[in-house]
Amino acid sequence: MDSVLRVQGRIGPRTLLITTAALPLTGWTVHALALHRKLAATRKDPLTGLLRRDAYTARARRLLVRHGDKVTVVMVDADHFKQINDGMGHAAGDTVLAAIGARLTAWAGPRASVGRLGGDEFAVVLELTSDRRAHRLEQLVRMLHTPVTLDDGRTVDVAASVGAAAPASVGSRDLTVLQRAADAALYDGKHSGRAAFATAQHVTVPSINGRRAGRPGTAVWGRAA
Repeated sequence: MDSVLRVQGRIGPRTLLITTAALPLTGWTVHALALHRKLAATRKDPLTGLLRRDAYTARARRLLVRHGDKVTVVMVDADHFKQINDGMGHAAGDTVLAAIGARLTAWAGPRASVGRLGGDEFAVVLELTSDRRAHRLEQLVRMLHTPVTLDDGRTVDVAASVGAAAPASVGSRDLTVLQRAADAALYDGKHSGRAAFATAQHVTVPSINGRRAGRPGTAVWGRAA
């Protein structure tokens, strides 16, 4: 077991999978494949299938290094989620979270980093240039405001607040800075039914109760409330 972990640590899970796939299915190979599946499972949130925070962060930073100013960071909060949980039950809440995860994945595409950061908070990092940003964020808002149908046939009206930031508008390619600015913009447009886009001012917005508090004057795109 220790030797397998040492090998995995040197070559990484992707190389491990390629290597073991090319070998006869010996006991070691079967064990290594099982280990790879376990490692992959720890990277993803079991409810939504999205990346967990650490895996999301690692992939997001790679995208920033690769694409630089062409990257957009998007923060998403489900609106009135506690009311869904309290009024319709936790199973309904789980279905809504899973639906949000599926919609974010479909919107962002396979090359993006899409993560569930905790509770009803999500983040997306993707290559999205300024000339396409407004249209794509409007599309995301529409998707997130589409009602969710539960297994028992009931329909849940859902909504989410969206904030976005880009290196050119914020003045930084640091993921933490971009996320904080996008989060501050999100709170500027909270419950507005529109996506809010951050400026450099949002980097200096103070935190309230552990979350960034937005400032007036943020550009917003999307459907009206």
